[in-house]
Amino acid sequence: MRIRKYDFDFSRRKMMQNVAAGLGGGVLAPVWPTIAATGEVSKAYPDEVTSIEVNTKGKVKVGDTITAANVEYVKHLLDPIFFEQISKHGRKVKIRAPTKNMTELFPHAYMEATLKNYGKAKFDATGNVVEAATGEPWIGGNPFPDIKTGDEGIANLTLSWGRHDLSQYAVRDFDVNPDGSPAYTYDFFWTELNTAARVGKEKYFQGKKDMLRYQSVFFTSPQEQAGASFLVPWYYDQRKFPEIYGYLPQFRRVRQFPANQRFEPLVPGITLFLSDAWAAGDPMRTWGNTKIVGREPHLAALGGNFRGEEHPNWENSSRHGGQKGQTFMDYTMELVPECVVIESEPTGYPRAPVGKKKIWVDVRNAMVIAYITYDRRGAIWKQVDPAFGPQVQGKFVNKDETGHPVWTWTSVHIHDIQSNRMSLLNHVKQISGGYSSNYYNPYEKSVYEKFCTQSAIARLGTV
Repeated sequence: MRIRKYDFDFSRRKMMQNVAAGLGGGVLAPVWPTIAATGEVSKAYPDEVTSIEVNTKGKVKVGDTITAANVEYVKHLLDPIFFEQISKHGRKVKIRAPTKNMTELFPHAYMEATLKNYGKAKFDATGNVVEAATGEPWIGGNPFPDIKTGDEGIANLTLSWGRHDLSQYAVRDFDVNPDGSPAYTYDFFWTELNTAARVGKEKYFQGKKDMLRYQSVFFTSPQEQAGASFLVPWYYDQRKFPEIYGYLPQFRRVRQFPANQRFEPLVPGITLFLSDAWAAGDPMRTWGNTKIVGREPHLAALGGNFRGEEHPNWENSSRHGGQKGQTFMDYTMELVPECVVIESEPTGYPRAPVGKKKIWVDVRNAMVIAYITYDRRGAIWKQVDPAFGPQVQGKFVNKDETGHPVWTWTSVHIHDIQSNRMSLLNHVKQISGGYSSNYYNPYEKSVYEKFCTQSAIARLGTV
């Protein structure tokens, strides 16, 4: 007989004690020193938060599928919208063994930078993240790997969304009506070019220390939306509102949109807002009352969701649930031993329809794994449910320029639970117009000129 050293609720109590004391992650040992020493985190946690079978007292095991029949056993590991999707709308997810190798939770260069720069970040007097020794903009990797405050958690998400200096995502979006029928299908090209907080050889892109990133979105399909494009240059100072420039082909000119446009759909039928990006789509100091409200294990879609081998364009084409069996993508999920749960309010946007957001952040890589928003009345509004992982399936491996597997997002559900509209975003190989996903740094200058200026989005709109 095995004698348990810790009772079943030991982890839950210890995590809540860490919240109250303002401590970082880990139950038996600190998370990031454990990662640095061993490359994984098993020694930082007891079995109750590393084994789904132990956590559910034998009710769920690896290989099982969660459905309405057994979802009660994992209710404590899901956000409330996810629980409703399974219990009432026919969603199901398969459970896999948890990721142990930490290299599968980061792009290779980003993890190296996080380890190299551990302990070198601080907030300056303005609330911006700087390198402590120089006061200069952040130098790359997660500035606060061992998250102790809500601000630290949001800073990790905000400074480098996709964790590459350059990311260009070919996205195929399927929008679903409340009755489960198809509404719209869009192809769009999303560019993120970081000018600071970089991990490559060029510390600041073109010396732009005052900027954080250039973000643009360019729609290529269907015909009535082709050419619509948006550009959002972000300042490094997180107190400043980014401008939003848009080119709409029907008006044949670039116009500037108000800040509140970040809380509106980009095109008809889509549930994605600019504010939703990476759960940190707005400068962090335009939100406030940010705090950690909990630490807990959670289910997340990590490895095992890339479709590179089974689909030539990487699409997750398997659908189920909803009234017509088309509302949810098939997901594989696993137990994450500890998340910080962060709440924040849009204090800089008096007319924002969002009243609060709640984010579950994996303490191992400081990445969002679940995100919900509430309206101004306090009612739950939207869920953003992402899948992340290395682009590996079977014998297929999509490698970066260093020879390591590309690590990025795979697919996303964005569910407006109030209207019951769903957007299914697929990170694909290529979209209409011949635009392909790209993460290769030497192309940055040409990417900036083609996608990241006002003249660029006008030019794209007329192609």
